[in-house]
Amino acid sequence: MTSIVNLEISGDGTGLAELFETVPSLTCEAEAAIVSNGYDLWLSGASKAEIEAGLAAASPIEEYALINGNDEEWLYNVEFSPETTDLFELVLEDGGTILDASAVDGSWVLNIRVQERSDASSIYDELEDRELEPTIIRLYETNDGNRSEAGLTERQYDTLVAAANHGYFEIPREVSMQELSEELDVSHQALSERLRRAYRSLVTSELDVTTEEAEPATSSTLSD
Repeated sequence: MTSIVNLEISGDGTGLAELFETVPSLTCEAEAAIVSNGYDLWLSGASKAEIEAGLAAASPIEEYALINGNDEEWLYNVEFSPETTDLFELVLEDGGTILDASAVDGSWVLNIRVQERSDASSIYDELEDRELEPTIIRLYETNDGNRSEAGLTERQYDTLVAAANHGYFEIPREVSMQELSEELDVSHQALSERLRRAYRSLVTSELDVTTEEAEPATSSTLSD
């Protein structure tokens, strides 16, 4: 039976500790895509200059490159030293699929899909062996009725709730994306990208598909 496990993990062995010490207000979301080297990370909560100063000062970070961004958050490809634990590879090797990963205050929170609960135990034991101090926040089967936050970060969940409360999903819409972005005090582009990542997290978690299957088709016939 497919299950979802929500894990909190210390960032000390994953290369983020020094970055969060330098930029305490930093928040991080991992882009749900396979990359050949390093992690693709959305970083926010500080200025671009502060974030890049923290990236440059963190000894576990060997290289970083800006990929995309807006006025409030930036997507970087970050490569860590070989001594740094690769969480994504570790989870994959133990039979899990990371649906969503975010970090704040120096700790990772992972939403992981496993085919068997024994796979969750294997992942937990491996993290413990590496002294990453794992804590299971929640473990549930995908046919459980109560899973409204499945696969979402706290910020994604809060954004979707705000959008629903303001009538963004009504037909016709009761609020535009520009009006909603002003209400949430974020830029139009930042809100658009946050909603896109939230939709993708929900699809991969609730419909039990992979990230690649959840990517939208490119077609001129599609509309909302």
